[in-house]
Amino acid sequence: MSNSTSHRKLNLVIAAWTCILLGAGIVFGTAGDTFAIAIGAPLSIAGVGLLIFGLGMPDESSVDPEELAAWAPDAVKMPDAGRAMYRVDTSLDPPIKTSILCGRCGHLEWVNGKKPAFYNCVECKTTLWVAEEE
Repeated sequence: MSNSTSHRKLNLVIAAWTCILLGAGIVFGTAGDTFAIAIGAPLSIAGVGLLIFGLGMPDESSVDPEELAAWAPDAVKMPDAGRAMYRVDTSLDPPIKTSILCGRCGHLEWVNGKKPAFYNCVECKTTLWVAEEE
């Protein structure tokens, strides 16, 4: 889910409060000016309407656990940057699984557990990383 759609509810509520406060500031900031009331009152009323609509929107943060468990990175080749590029993604919830994507050939492999200390791509035989001993 892209960032622009994942925060739609929050953005709408923030915009609503901005309209309410701006409209109230215009109305109460001027000494009974008719033009200010004609601008500020509808702005505040629209803000209240936006707030009710925004708070009534369904939460988009709920994720289907099966869809989340089935996620996998796209198996695509990455540009060489002087050495082979790779991508490592590790799940945070049990069962802990790690996906390793070789950028040179686009091979995607899953291993159980956390990121291994070293990895050689089984497809193109490229050494992607070797962890140094501390």
